[in-house]
Amino acid sequence: MEDATSVAALWWAVIFSGIYHGVNPGMGWPLAVSAALFEQKPSALLRALAALAIGHFIAMTAILLPFSVMITLVEYERQIRIGAGLLVIALGIYLLINRRHPRFLARVSPAKLGLWSFLAALAHGAGLMLVPIYLGICAVAELDAGHTAAYALMSSNVGIAFTVATAHTAAMMLAGGVLAAIMYYWLGLKFLSKTWFNLDVVWALSLILVGVVGIWHATA
Repeated sequence: MEDATSVAALWWAVIFSGIYHGVNPGMGWPLAVSAALFEQKPSALLRALAALAIGHFIAMTAILLPFSVMITLVEYERQIRIGAGLLVIALGIYLLINRRHPRFLARVSPAKLGLWSFLAALAHGAGLMLVPIYLGICAVAELDAGHTAAYALMSSNVGIAFTVATAHTAAMMLAGGVLAAIMYYWLGLKFLSKTWFNLDVVWALSLILVGVVGIWHATA
């Protein structure tokens, strides 16, 4: 029962982190609104959101898949999870100190929203935020499945990595898509420019929180 509760809580963390990323303007939904207003076509909004989703999904899997291989080293599972937590905390502290947005993102053409979304997710640590949660899910899954062969464990964890990335991206684009639709159909970019909200500090603190929770979960 305790394992089932733990894994359910971790999956909810995947979904809520996706919603959190989706609400954050830094993950790109204002660009989708801008593209739709520029083309004056509602379909442009969906195309832009789809491009953002694809880029974000690829970034999530690019971060998670290497850890799915590393976790096959079962004897080092705890150390890997603690190291991942420390890495996420370090990134959060760095973002608290350095508030500048990566300049290279401004050089990406607005027509390449998929590439922009991929780079933004990597630069802001969106993928790393999922790592401690993902490793926690894998740890509980190991207890339930009782895998004994390394290749079977890796196969299971690769599947979990894709599922985590899919669930997270779907939640993100649902939240971001709702905000983008509201801005496009009713409020417009003028309203957005007057009510712009910056989540940089909250983002950095949330990375630190996720890292601390990941380490606690690994050592409990």
